[in-house]
Amino acid sequence: MNPNPLIAPPALVRRAEQHDTKAIQALDSAHYIHPFTDHGDLATRGSRVITQAQGIYIWDSEGNKILDAMSGLWCVNAGYGRKELAEAAYQQLMTLPYYNSFFQTTNVPAVQLAAKLAALAPEVRGRKFEHVFFSSSGSESNDTNVRLVRRYWDLMGQPQRKTIIGRHNAYHGSTMAGASLGGMSGMHAQGDLPIPGIVHIEQPYFFENGRPGESEAEFGLRAARALEEKILEIGADKVAAFIAEPVQGAGGVIIPPATYWPEIQRIVDQYGILLISDEVICAFGRLGHWFAYEKFGYRPDLVTFAKGVTSGYIPLGGVMVGDRIAKVLIDKGGEFNHGYTYSGHPVACAVGLANLELMEREDLPRKVREELAPYLAKRFAEIGEHPLVGLAETCGFVAGLVLVKDKASKAMYDPELAVGMMCRAHCFRNGLIMRAVGDRMIIAPPLVMTREQIDEMVALIRRCLDDTLSELREKGLHA
Repeated sequence: MNPNPLIAPPALVRRAEQHDTKAIQALDSAHYIHPFTDHGDLATRGSRVITQAQGIYIWDSEGNKILDAMSGLWCVNAGYGRKELAEAAYQQLMTLPYYNSFFQTTNVPAVQLAAKLAALAPEVRGRKFEHVFFSSSGSESNDTNVRLVRRYWDLMGQPQRKTIIGRHNAYHGSTMAGASLGGMSGMHAQGDLPIPGIVHIEQPYFFENGRPGESEAEFGLRAARALEEKILEIGADKVAAFIAEPVQGAGGVIIPPATYWPEIQRIVDQYGILLISDEVICAFGRLGHWFAYEKFGYRPDLVTFAKGVTSGYIPLGGVMVGDRIAKVLIDKGGEFNHGYTYSGHPVACAVGLANLELMEREDLPRKVREELAPYLAKRFAEIGEHPLVGLAETCGFVAGLVLVKDKASKAMYDPELAVGMMCRAHCFRNGLIMRAVGDRMIIAPPLVMTREQIDEMVALIRRCLDDTLSELREKGLHA
């Protein structure tokens, strides 16, 4: 009997049953090294085999229907099963499946997508984005940012400006440079990271780092001024750039106070350093705008993108290069000795173009901003009343809640209990994908959800919280 009450439609179940789950799991354990995975543990548990998807739902090889509240990995913005995107890939594969962008060569989809992105990127206080550098991922894009930033300062006659400042608990990818720019201690513990020339300041997380009696607005200013302190510590003439996510994603949906970004902008302007907005998660409607810097009103020099540009249907990433940097590179730089085999891949760019046109037709950024995000915020605030939840907050179409031992004092559980992972296990059992970051549970649903589906998701979250609370009480861990 299927233990999941959310059963796939018969046609999908029949297709799923063609897969021998145990055989796939055995092959998986024998041959496939997964990202961010304990493979000894995986071999014991066995992988969840995902076989199909449609809309906001995925199905596993056992026929279980699961509401994907994480959009895959923050990326399936337009939802699963969009024929327009599959057709765009097919047509381009049959026309020009690949050619490189080296040796003064280009292709039509890459040019068209670059122009489309330039048209969508809003000008903020005189700063424009007319140029795009393509990669295949956010990690590669942030490696590119390191090269762009250091090349810019070399051309400006200030080669000593090498240091890039990031934030603790930030995520900027998993390559050597990307993992170094990010501030995840677990990643830095493997591989002698960060690489030289990259340092970090504290994240703007009021729930964890706010002081007694300090308002959220005051904390936002203090968190931003940590950047100024670090600049002065290093020497302003040695600092090249500051990189940050508008809202930290993999770190747990860390939403900065309203005072944070204006103060960051003041600081980078005062000291003349470059500002990199890593919008791999936050762009393309996720926060209700094409690009998140517009929502917060700051003025970056470089914008990292990936994920939602193709709704995850095919790998594609890149960097929006602001006019301040692009003009110097073009006018003074000569050959830029950097690039990738798949820069401007024609199939990826064709899918990206089709995805952005689809999002325009369906007006998804506006719908998120004016309709879906306010409704999600309302329903998520109701989740905040649960006895296990110490904080529930949203920004656009991302949300996070914190599991606490005591709601009044907001005392946390012992990290060794892994209560977040306990809750995540109940999510899987109840047909819901919700991510655990420590004891912070997060979501980033597809942007095509209806209000009824938001209600369905919230009901599932409540059920999973109830089940987690029951388990904690049975173990004597919660009053």
